[in-house]
Amino acid sequence: MTFDAGNRLIAAIDTPARAEADALIARLGGVPSWLKLGLELFCAEGPGIVSDIVGRGHRVMLDLKLHDIPETVGRAAARVATLGAGLLTIHASGGRAMMEAAVKGAGATRVLAVTILTSMDAQDLVDVGFGGSVEDAVVKLAQLAQRAGCAGVVASPKEIRLIREAVGPNFLIVTPGIRPADSQAGDQKRVMTPREARAAGADLVVVGRPLRDAADPSAAARAVVAELS
Repeated sequence: MTFDAGNRLIAAIDTPARAEADALIARLGGVPSWLKLGLELFCAEGPGIVSDIVGRGHRVMLDLKLHDIPETVGRAAARVATLGAGLLTIHASGGRAMMEAAVKGAGATRVLAVTILTSMDAQDLVDVGFGGSVEDAVVKLAQLAQRAGCAGVVASPKEIRLIREAVGPNFLIVTPGIRPADSQAGDQKRVMTPREARAAGADLVVVGRPLRDAADPSAAARAVVAELS
């Protein structure tokens, strides 16, 4: 099945509760092709918010970053599939068996494997016991995710070219850590502008605070889409 990336913008709906999420979605004015619902909102409001937002015509990336034994992740992915989310995230570091279980459980929902969080750098990897560079770890995890049947990966834009060389063209690369040139990096350590990420080969980009905190989120989203196109 061909994947429709739309205008390639995923707006992160990183809010603590339903009222704030609905308000942000309304202020975005339907500009982003995708909405990312994260762990905080999911825990606050439960699975129903996903099916509700899908039912209103939005495409949803459910960013739960599942990481558990294969049986548990496979069952959780099957439940997500009933909600209508188009994309689901898991952690590639959970291993091949876990990723295969997620893909099997998710059915038509495409599974994205998170490689190395964009909040981490080389020293962070050393601290948690990873050997080698961030780039090496990302590429190895991306290749493992591809072998496990995942639709793509979530990775820093800094690693896009390396991933593409390793896994070929028919594998989604979704990149958080996207900051327009006039935005602050915040807690992201490996960032890139929307234009740079798209030029490097990103299929979809996730933008959060620069949209959420903008005086006019819809206008900010349109500016990002203009860069991506």
